[in-house]
Amino acid sequence: MHVAINAHLLAHTRTFRRAGVSNYVEALLIHLGEIDRHNQYTVYTTRGLDSAVLRLPPNFRVRPSRLPTINPRVRIPWEQALAPALLRLSRADVYHGVLNVVPLFCPVPSVVTIHDLSAFLFPQTFRRVNRIYTRWAIRVAARRARYLLAVSEFTKSEIVRWLHVPPERIVVTPNAADARFAPPDPATLSAFRRRVGLPDRFILFLGTLEPRKNLTLLLDAYARIARDVDAPLIIGGAKGWLYDPILARAEQLGLGDRLRFVGYIDQEDQALWYAAATIFVFPSLYEGFGMPPLEAMACGTPVIVSNSSSLRGGGSNGRTPRSGGSAHRAANRRRRAGGGDAAADLRCGIACRTARPRAGARALLLLAHHGGANIGSVPGSGAWIRQEARGKRMTGRCRARRDRAPRRRARM
Repeated sequence: MHVAINAHLLAHTRTFRRAGVSNYVEALLIHLGEIDRHNQYTVYTTRGLDSAVLRLPPNFRVRPSRLPTINPRVRIPWEQALAPALLRLSRADVYHGVLNVVPLFCPVPSVVTIHDLSAFLFPQTFRRVNRIYTRWAIRVAARRARYLLAVSEFTKSEIVRWLHVPPERIVVTPNAADARFAPPDPATLSAFRRRVGLPDRFILFLGTLEPRKNLTLLLDAYARIARDVDAPLIIGGAKGWLYDPILARAEQLGLGDRLRFVGYIDQEDQALWYAAATIFVFPSLYEGFGMPPLEAMACGTPVIVSNSSSLRGGGSNGRTPRSGGSAHRAANRRRRAGGGDAAADLRCGIACRTARPRAGARALLLLAHHGGANIGSVPGSGAWIRQEARGKRMTGRCRARRDRAPRRRARM
């Protein structure tokens, strides 16, 4: 069999593009190369990423573009106009779109990986061109792809619910943390702390700076407890898009040396950052899977995650959070009573780790990431979602806690 893979989102730059989907694509290629030396693969990449860089086995032929297709304004025409022609020339048997997209006129059977439906449910977190194309492309893929690969059971349920795709056409292929995410040697960790200048205790966030990661809430929550805890907040990750409100809010709060933005973190250092942290916080509004919490837990660090989407089960491994002591049980009682508070949950997480220093590799609790309010408090998020899915109109009101409410059929 000859499989063609669209790997144009694979990036080796120190920017936000070398995260998320790029990591997914690279891991997919590496592990396919380890287990399959029989089938033939043609891997289409952006300019500069050739066979010498990727080091794949001989049955993988890498075809880098002459164009900078890492840029969406270049990649979109490639995906819809050039890809069908290249598939005919290469005589591929199957096409794999690794992020939501198959060509509208794809000449061969296709499969597509759907990571999440955030472009439909949180449109305000996307730039306009990206939002319009992503929503259109997902609808096309849902109709035309032979099979859809979902990265979690949650994402599969979202595809069935919002796009009306029959469940038998969706295959769940869960993500996994790379082997490099593991508790490091204590001497290595101590040397890293000295090299980077880390305090003994700190709260860590690691991810792209963009609206869906909900960092303004994390900043507000931390500002309420900053004087009461001896752990500064460190935010790691490259600038993505629409990040100005995050930086503006950080400046308004005036946290001084209690807050550090450390920028892009190299892959070889990520496990050390996770392991060094007292607690890892991931307050994202919506995730189809959510790799950072799983990576942090693999490194032995407890996490606080949003009580939403795929994270609701207590982290990406889907386990329910277990008690971290009386403070944790009190937080859960408060949450069940409708009194969730992000700052209190953050303080509780630090207290739990202090009381139980070996409590890593699990989610301590769920962050009340909306402070009891619905998504309408996020600018633009109260808008009605309208989309065409398989020729039918459906309209749904986006709410942060919609997954707590009884599931209702969308109005057609």
